[in-house]
Amino acid sequence: MKRREFITFVSGAAAWPLAAQAQQPERMRRIGVLLPGTPTSFAPRANAFVQGLRELGYVEGETVAFEWKWGEDRTERLPQLAEELVRLDVDAIVTGGTTAAKALKNATRTVPIVMAIIGDPVAVGLAQSLARPGGNATGFSILAPDLSGKRLQLLKEVLPGLSSVAVISTVTNPQSQIELKETQAAAKILDIVLHSIQVSDEVSVESAFDAIKQASAQAVIVLTDAILYSQRNKIASLAAANRLPGMYNFRGFVEAGGLISYAPSDTDLFRRAATYVDKILKGANPGDLPIEQPTKYELVVNLKTAKALGLTIPPSLLARADEVIE
Repeated sequence: MKRREFITFVSGAAAWPLAAQAQQPERMRRIGVLLPGTPTSFAPRANAFVQGLRELGYVEGETVAFEWKWGEDRTERLPQLAEELVRLDVDAIVTGGTTAAKALKNATRTVPIVMAIIGDPVAVGLAQSLARPGGNATGFSILAPDLSGKRLQLLKEVLPGLSSVAVISTVTNPQSQIELKETQAAAKILDIVLHSIQVSDEVSVESAFDAIKQASAQAVIVLTDAILYSQRNKIASLAAANRLPGMYNFRGFVEAGGLISYAPSDTDLFRRAATYVDKILKGANPGDLPIEQPTKYELVVNLKTAKALGLTIPPSLLARADEVIE
């Protein structure tokens, strides 16, 4: 609302503006966003978050401004980027992935943090509990009982004779290592030999697939990690080139040419993150907002990839699929 001035002229004297009491315009809120990948690789997630705020009535440039920080697939940059965001005096920060969330938690104990995607925040020290996280961080966990086992079982449905699987994880991501242990436990029950292939600054994705080829694995599983997600096009391409059926943690891999994924919708989680930002901007304490867990997991199958690999997807599995790419 624009301030109005009323001018009173008294006996030909100079005009004296009398400012009427008026409502001050609402302060523009500043939201920091720290994402480990690139603007291109994380576009679906970033766009979903912005759209979520827009649906809540926030208008970029009028009521909200964004401060974007991109890790560019280099985890060592995240602590510095986190500190830069904190110095910008933002009202809240949104992020995705355990490594980025830990960098932010180390950088500030006061600025509210919304973790759009996080694995087990309690196990990695980011929250006291899911119901009452405490501190300055809350968000949305992709944690679910026996998720790693379900993914391995689905892969075995596609490949009934499956006996050897390569598992790609990252050295620096605690969540990736938690999932690796869960997958190893499930593999023992299903009598499957696992080959752990860990990507790091010294071991590229290309090198990982060279190691998988040497191990003569029949299929590949990619565990949760923001950098691996950022490189999903490369990973799907390498899997196709090596004729490896793959189980992935988000549908973006399948859209890029991977075979199958079983996971919550990552774009939906980022859209829902906007609701937590809205609550925090309206005065909610992030430590009192429960870390929510997904109630629905999507099964996505790429039939084009199955055909290229010479695989027949069981009708029973297709009937359970939430989406089939043909």
